[in-house]
Amino acid sequence: MPVALPPRFFVAGTDTGVGKTLVCAVLMSGLSAVYWKPVQSGEPGDTEWVRQATGLPESHFVRETYRLRHALSPHAAAALEGVEIDLGAFRPPEAARFIAEGAGGLMVPLNDRHLMIDLMAQLGLPVLLVARSGLGTINHTLLSLDALRHRRVEVLGVVVNGPRNPANEEAIARFGKVRVLAAVEPLEHCDPAGLRTAFDRYFGGRR
Repeated sequence: MPVALPPRFFVAGTDTGVGKTLVCAVLMSGLSAVYWKPVQSGEPGDTEWVRQATGLPESHFVRETYRLRHALSPHAAAALEGVEIDLGAFRPPEAARFIAEGAGGLMVPLNDRHLMIDLMAQLGLPVLLVARSGLGTINHTLLSLDALRHRRVEVLGVVVNGPRNPANEEAIARFGKVRVLAAVEPLEHCDPAGLRTAFDRYFGGRR
C-alpha cells in the first residue's frame, strides 16, 4: 500500500549518519515537494547532494537558515564562526509541499538553550523518524520516540535504513508502538532513476 504522507513534514534521525538525507532524496524523487535544511553543518551541504542526486531544478530547494562551514554539532560550528543560532530566525518555506531535514539526532544542541527537538516542536511539523537497521537501533529509536512524544511532537512513523533486519523492525514497531513505514535497503544507484525506483518500491508510487 502507498505510504500516506502529509504535504509538510520534518525528517529527523536517531543519530547522525543514519540516512536522513538519502531518505529525503528518495522522497523528493517521487513527491512534488520543496526541500529545506534549516541548519547545515559542514561542506558540501546536503541541499547540494539532494539536488544533484535527484536532478530536480533549483525551484525545489530553498536556502538554509544557517549554513556553517564545520562538520560539527550546530552549536559548536556556530561558535567557531561567531554566530548564535536563534530559534526566532527560522521561517518555513511557503510552498504547499515541503520536506524539512534536521541535522544530527534529536538532542543535538543548536545553542546554549535549545536543541534540535526544540526547533521541531516550534515548527509544529509531524516528524518522520529515520533509524539505522543494525545493532543498537532499538535503543536509539525508542529513546528518540520517547523524546518526541514527551515534547508532544506528532510522529508519522519510522523509516529504517540499511540492510534488512526484520527482527529490529518488529521490535521497534512493537515496543515503540509505532508504524515502520518503510525499510529502505542500500541503493545500487543514487541517481534520478535509482531514487525514483526506490520511491516506487518503498513508498508506493507517485502521489
